[in-house]
Amino acid sequence: MTEDSAHYPPVDPIKAGLRGRCPRCGEGKLFQGYLALRPRCAACGLDYDFADAGDGPVVFVILIIGFITVGAALWAEVNYSPPLWLHFLLWIPLAIVLSLALTRMLKGVLIDLQYRNNARPGEIDRG
Repeated sequence: MTEDSAHYPPVDPIKAGLRGRCPRCGEGKLFQGYLALRPRCAACGLDYDFADAGDGPVVFVILIIGFITVGAALWAEVNYSPPLWLHFLLWIPLAIVLSLALTRMLKGVLIDLQYRNNARPGEIDRG
């Protein structure tokens, strides 16, 4: 994974991940669809087989969006006491839109950080 790292200048994994770019060159697109990864980078040829974000992005999205949405709903309830239907009308679409936007960005960041730190599955030391 890092054999030719000297041929490419270092890429900021946060900026490249938020933009959905290749972790090695920062130019090629990381995603094929909305969340599906491309097989490899079109610009530098990096094979994306190493990438496995798992459930990590979704956990962060649930925690971040839950904090924002529940906090805003509680604030609105304490200050304005809107009817229940208005809560549903406001907070469910907000949570869905923010979750969809944040999931792709966080998946890109986690994959770029995985490449940068040469992360791989854990292994048992058999002595």
